Order: sequence, then structure tokens, then C-alpha cells
Amino acid sequence: MKNILIINGHPNKNSINFALAEAYYKGAKEAGANVSVIHIADLTFNPNLAFGYRQRMELEPDLIASLEKIKAADHLVWVHPVWWGGMPALMKGFIDRLFLPGIAFQYRENSVWWDKLFKGKTARIITTLDQPSWYYRLFFGRPSVNQLKKSVLQFCGINPVKITYVGIIKKSTKTQRVKWLNEVFKLGKSLR
Repeated sequence: MKNILIINGHPNKNSINFALAEAYYKGAKEAGANVSVIHIADLTFNPNLAFGYRQRMELEPDLIASLEKIKAADHLVWVHPVWWGGMPALMKGFIDRLFLPGIAFQYRENSVWWDKLFKGKTARIITTLDQPSWYYRLFFGRPSVNQLKKSVLQFCGINPVKITYVGIIKKSTKTQRVKWLNEVFKLGKSLR
């Protein structure tokens, strides 16, 4: 049985992101997967990596539980909006606090290389936009996707990482939103 973890980075429970996370969850459950969900906004933790990597901060109980879910997952599904070209601040803080040396990767002594400690996992990023996805890619270089896909997930060994763009959110109709939810449900059902 495939273990899937959905990580929702949107802070608002009334957002399309929460609905997309729920749609994926329902599809994956229907396919028989073991599915867990983390709504980052529901966690209690300090998102500030106060000392960088010089001094380890104690992980709060919610981060310890989240880390166990990440370690147990075969496939991670990240759902988040694009704000100012990036991910929400709380989601960035979640990554800063959890994807640490010795946990997600390990630098090699006297080397520019590192060991990828999350090898064997795959991921999907479902990201919402208020602009066409082609415009986000062509004119902005898709910074949030590059950051999460390349600089975090693949850096830690998670590969392949597939991308699903959802938008334009601000101009969407109810019909369009239902269509997106159905598409994400089908993604969940296909366990991809």
C-alpha cells in the first residue's frame, strides 16, 4: 500500500488550496492508499530558524510528528499558493525547521557534495496562481517551483517531482473551480 502525505501550505481553511488538498485526499483514499495530511497552519512551531545551521533548535512536538509523517511517506503532495513569486512564509518556515542537515540531507566532510537522505520518495507540487502558468514560467522563471522542486525536494533526494498548476484563481468561476477539484481528485486516485 502506498503511503501518501499531503502538505498544505495555505494558512486559510476557506482557500481553494484546502479544497484541492481534500480532493487529492479523497481520490487517494478511494484508490486504497494510506493518506496523511499536514495543514501547516494548524501546527504550533516557531518558523524562524534562529541560528541557521550553527546551532540546532529543539523541534516542537508538531514538527516531530510532521517529520515522522514525512519519513513514513512514499509520495509527498505539496499544495500551496504562489505569493510574490514564492510560497507562504509559514510554509517556508516549516521547510527551514524540518529539512535540516542530518535529517533531510548530510554534507560530506571536506567536500562540496552531500548525501540525500530522502531518496526513494516522489512528490507532486500543486500550486495555485493568479496568472497563466505559461506567463509564470516564461516571464518569472517559476521561482516557487524551482525553490521547492530543485532547491528542497530534489536536493534531499526526492525525485521525480511533478508539477500541477491551478489558475487563474482570482478570475475563476465556480464551474472552473469544480473542474480543477475533479482533476486533482483524479490525480489522487491515480496516486501520482
